[in-house]
Amino acid sequence: MQTIDVMGYQVFADDLATIRIDKDQKCVINTINAHAYIVAKSDPLFKTALIDADILLPDGSGIVLAAKKTSGIEIKKIAGADIHQHLLEYLNKQHGKVFYMGAAQKTLDLIHERIEKDYPNIMIESYSPPYKDQFSNEENIEIIERINAFSPDVLFIGMTAPKQEKWLHEHKELLDFKVASSIGAVFDFFAGTVQRPSEFWINMHLEWLPRFLAEPKRLWRRNLVSTPLFLKEMIFYKNSSEI
Repeated sequence: MQTIDVMGYQVFADDLATIRIDKDQKCVINTINAHAYIVAKSDPLFKTALIDADILLPDGSGIVLAAKKTSGIEIKKIAGADIHQHLLEYLNKQHGKVFYMGAAQKTLDLIHERIEKDYPNIMIESYSPPYKDQFSNEENIEIIERINAFSPDVLFIGMTAPKQEKWLHEHKELLDFKVASSIGAVFDFFAGTVQRPSEFWINMHLEWLPRFLAEPKRLWRRNLVSTPLFLKEMIFYKNSSEI
């Protein structure tokens, strides 16, 4: 598996086809984008979770641009939705098991329906945890026991960043899975409760724009604050490395 250093993070620079499920070893897959990079600067646990991930996907045009500007290497953007689809297709061929942890029960019910229709060879289980910033010890035990009772090949976590990455990092040694991936909004995309931008916007490297216009109150900081800060960091990093 090939990686590239992007401003201090070892980012996946290979083809999705190289990602397989190893039954003898756990694999944590996280994603990084401009917003995550900026948030991690002031959140040590989140930064550790990103750095310690076995695979860190370039989920954002900012990371792709930074790779090219700082290292001269072109890499392909791989969104959470991409790794989600890749792993589902793999599981369907292998008659594997998937567990979805996070989101509202309504969203999980829709995910169950779609899995049963589109990926009939996959066994699925899920759990909707309490909607709160931090779980109690009892709640964490409940979540872990539900996941481990199913023993999934793939565990998808959807609680938004950085909560999802930090939770997985803190509890991964207690969890029984082969691959675990924090994919946030993909739960809603897959369930159909939120529409992912079309291929046109994705290919134009502007996937963020329709999402921002649809949810400006939620995404304004990500796009109007984190993105400019990231570009500033990128320029500084590039200039300092050339000295």
